[in-house]
Amino acid sequence: MKKLIQQLLSSDLKSPLYNFAILFFRIAIATELILVHGLKKIGIGVSVAEVIPNPLGLPEALNNFIAITANVYLPVLVIIGLFTRPAALPALAITATGYFIVHGHDSLAERDIPFMFSVSLLMIVLLGGGKYSLDNHLSKKLS
Repeated sequence: MKKLIQQLLSSDLKSPLYNFAILFFRIAIATELILVHGLKKIGIGVSVAEVIPNPLGLPEALNNFIAITANVYLPVLVIIGLFTRPAALPALAITATGYFIVHGHDSLAERDIPFMFSVSLLMIVLLGGGKYSLDNHLSKKLS
């Protein structure tokens, strides 16, 4: 019983459970980002492609390129764990912009999705890909 309690309270970041959790977390978040937000931006699964908000007033082509890249292509890198931290940053920037600017005056109930994505992506940026990632494999080869 004592060992079980110690395990439950432990924060060993090198444990297999931690690394599996990071793997699951980054795959789940990136997959959800692609399926729910990315594909509709390029017209997959919807009759008409989503109009991409442009709250910063960027040139339309640049705004669309950033949004599509951050929501469709870069999450694939997060899933496989290749350049995980830099790949998650554009999506974090977009979801944080959605939270603070696009939905800045909306109710908390309307802002919860960009908030949860922002927090989740921030965790991925801070924690990286973990042991079960191409980043880890490559860093071992380089050292």
